[in-house]
Amino acid sequence: MERFMKYRKWLAIAVLGAFFAAGCAALKESRPILPIKEYEKLIVGRLDADYIGTDNCLKACHAHDKNRRDFDMSTMGSQLSRESGLPLVNCESCHGPGSLAVEQLTPQKLAADAKAGKKTTCDYKTLVDIKNIPAPAQSLICLKCHAANATFNLHNWNASTHSINDVSCSDCHRIHGSHNLKVKVRDTAAMCERCHQDVKAAFSLPNHHPVPEKKVFCTDCHDAHGSASADKLLRRDTVKETCTQCHTEKEGPFLYEHADLTDDCRACHTPHGSVNNNLLTAREPFLCLQCHPSHPIAGTTTAEQKRAVYTRCSDCHSQIHGSDLPSPSGKGNFIQ
Repeated sequence: MERFMKYRKWLAIAVLGAFFAAGCAALKESRPILPIKEYEKLIVGRLDADYIGTDNCLKACHAHDKNRRDFDMSTMGSQLSRESGLPLVNCESCHGPGSLAVEQLTPQKLAADAKAGKKTTCDYKTLVDIKNIPAPAQSLICLKCHAANATFNLHNWNASTHSINDVSCSDCHRIHGSHNLKVKVRDTAAMCERCHQDVKAAFSLPNHHPVPEKKVFCTDCHDAHGSASADKLLRRDTVKETCTQCHTEKEGPFLYEHADLTDDCRACHTPHGSVNNNLLTAREPFLCLQCHPSHPIAGTTTAEQKRAVYTRCSDCHSQIHGSDLPSPSGKGNFIQ
């Protein structure tokens, strides 16, 4: 019986091990969102259609006249010319082959539409349904070209917070909105705040970085396309490196540094907005008392000591981020 129980134990371990190994292998497998052929249709278009070129797509479809004007003036429009030396880009690069979309645009239909006073439009349902396909597929249409272009910082996109949360390129970039496809830096706050409502509220607090005043922009600290930093899509590797791009006087190194707070400014400051001065997470002295619960003051009475504790610590410790000068006691107490 004892031998049977021993074998049963090892058998159970072996079965569980095989189960977990199979599970891990399954997790590592790459699976398409849909069957391969259906997924190809999502981003390539109708497999039974033919490519006919932009001129043939648009010459009779007057509903897209403004889109064509904006496209021709854009960076991608300049790539229609072989003389540009750039990869060719046209309507079908994103929307898929267009032969089925225009096959019904006969001279008779054009004449009938002109007589009725309406714009002739193509059968857009035969093209790639960009608005309704999954966000990763939408982005993949753009990444077909832009991931290979060294002028675009997209090498971190697939692992970025935006990509993982199903944000697509067209959520921020209006491809047909104007001839300028890039988001103007002055418009980034309004664009980001559509999703980040909590940050928008923080910028309404009495003390905030001057983002609403358009003196600082979201992209000064964050890279929307992805970042090597593991935290909040920061442009730099750490929070401190990001903050000291502007606050260089706080960078150091100092002979006397503020203990373990040198790598993350958020230990004391909130980055977007606060009800407290200097974007502090709590008012002085209560912020300091979270780590320094007792503060002996030599040569004072108990009443005076209490009053001293509940004033601002930085009235005495003015170099609170770090100092190269020792205090009168010979230690670094950030007094200068």
